[in-house]
Amino acid sequence: MNGPEIHIQFAPELALFVPHHRRAGTTALRTDGVSTLGHVVESAGVPLTEAGTLLVDGRPVEPSHVPAAGEHIEVRAVTRPQHLPGAPLRFLLDVHLGTLARRLRLLGVDAAYESEDIGDPALAARSATERRVLLSRDRGLLRRRELWAGAYVYSDRPEEQLRDVLGRFTPRLAPWTRCTACNGLLRPARKEEVADRLEGGTRSGYEVFAQCTACARVYWRGAHHEQLESIVAGAVAEFG
Repeated sequence: MNGPEIHIQFAPELALFVPHHRRAGTTALRTDGVSTLGHVVESAGVPLTEAGTLLVDGRPVEPSHVPAAGEHIEVRAVTRPQHLPGAPLRFLLDVHLGTLARRLRLLGVDAAYESEDIGDPALAARSATERRVLLSRDRGLLRRRELWAGAYVYSDRPEEQLRDVLGRFTPRLAPWTRCTACNGLLRPARKEEVADRLEGGTRSGYEVFAQCTACARVYWRGAHHEQLESIVAGAVAEFG
């Protein structure tokens, strides 16, 4: 680029996204003179979903601001907790975040999930149509303009991913109210209602059941309940 030279500084929390030489302090960056600050920030590697307040010479500006020569740009990280007005808080997760989707549902958080790769354009379009926060580790996907809102998931470990999302968005928790398979709402079910869906050992060993109102899957406190209870108790203790 042969346009104006600006001076840009990224918050330490954004170091993951920017080249090594831009991770400490202010560095010079030459722009083309016509691109917006939002485009400049994303060209440097930071999805706008992760950029918080943008400051030009100490004053906040919109991503549509076109930088001029000599301006000092400060790119702050998203403020946590992050509030997204305009729609109920609900999520859409890409194909790589299935475990996180099931854990969010376990806590009663509305979390749609695509178990097959439907492609970036379709995911972004669904985020916009249903006004869902798209969660992904794909930086390119988070740069798509169609998104209603998005967030980068910083860890590849499900337990850390869950803490990241709960800490960033503080959704209301309602454990044991959603189907972990399809995201539908659960209702209490009498044993006689669901008996034809149970194996013999389950019919004789359990009395309390719930059923998904969407896919009819049946739930009971089986062998894995203690592990699931531990996940729920930890999340509620920290974020509930």
